[in-house]
Amino acid sequence: MSKKKVIGMKKKKFGIGTLLIYIFLSLFAITTIYPMIWVVQNAFKTSNDIMSSSFTMPTSLLWDNFKTAIVRMNIFKGYANSLIISGSVVLFAVFFGSLASFILARFEFKGRKIIKTLVIGSLLIPIFATILPVFRMLLSWKLIDTHRGVILPQIANNLPFTIMLLTSFMETIPKELEEAGVVEGANAWQVFSRIIMPITKPAIATTATFAFLWSYNDLFTSLIIIRSKAKFPINRLLTEISSQYGTDYGLLCAVIVLIIVPVLTVYMLAQNQIVEGMTAGAVKG
Repeated sequence: MSKKKVIGMKKKKFGIGTLLIYIFLSLFAITTIYPMIWVVQNAFKTSNDIMSSSFTMPTSLLWDNFKTAIVRMNIFKGYANSLIISGSVVLFAVFFGSLASFILARFEFKGRKIIKTLVIGSLLIPIFATILPVFRMLLSWKLIDTHRGVILPQIANNLPFTIMLLTSFMETIPKELEEAGVVEGANAWQVFSRIIMPITKPAIATTATFAFLWSYNDLFTSLIIIRSKAKFPINRLLTEISSQYGTDYGLLCAVIVLIIVPVLTVYMLAQNQIVEGMTAGAVKG
């Protein structure tokens, strides 16, 4: 078959369906990316300029909004609080989620399928439906206005997704590897830590990234639990702008830019691991 015929056959595959998919994905990308561009360009304007022409590019870069955000809003303290909360959530969610997934994926026991169904079903329960009993429990444990009061509910909210993804991944690992370790004298903990966990690294990276992003963006829980300004995570500072500084939209956009920079950085660094982890457990070999 000549080279021209091969090229002609490839061109025929680009039909109207593929064209519509490209158009849909392009429109979706524009609607997702443009709001971020809008926020960035308005972060360099005064509030009056935003009110008069928010869709035009700034004539000059006004850095006062960022200076105000860093100095007066104490952004770095917010970064530190968010790092404490989100880092703890990632650490404990991945650790407990890995242990639960190892048991569900590698052991046969009565009630295993029921537990897996309950774990998946718990993904459908929104945090808003559980906040009242959670708040009463935290109040009785004297954890209101503490970082632990935010960390514990966020760990619980991240565990179902972590367990579901890691269980699906661990079920694809050949049992021969585990049996070889047992023959060599490894106990259950050694099989988990030395055989299963190293192979599960892509899925762990995926769950850790999602746990960090969900915790970092969780304004609702911190809004209910945290009361002291010194303990505010960075997203909680947004509410301070609207209440303390009125309608300073330039400052608001600058703070939003400072908030999303770590999120974009984490995603760009871990995007390959996210895709690999999400697809590796989808096909059982």
